[in-house]
Amino acid sequence: MDAYNGIAASELHDVAWQKSRRSNHQGTCVEMARLSDGSIAMRNSRFPDGPALVYTQAEIDALILGAKDGDFDNLLG
Repeated sequence: MDAYNGIAASELHDVAWQKSRRSNHQGTCVEMARLSDGSIAMRNSRFPDGPALVYTQAEIDALILGAKDGDFDNLLG
């Protein structure tokens, strides 16, 4: 199956969803999973069967490295 943006996360079989250690006890978190083609799926942990966004490795690298560099600090509450 080809994964696409908006695919139901429940349709992504044999993936290991990973949650941040910073996730709170209410499950408010984003989860990510590596897909068989090397892309990364992301879902809202509060709606685990809902839509998943699918990103390339390069897109995830830019997001994570940008977050580490403080590029999104203005979005912190």
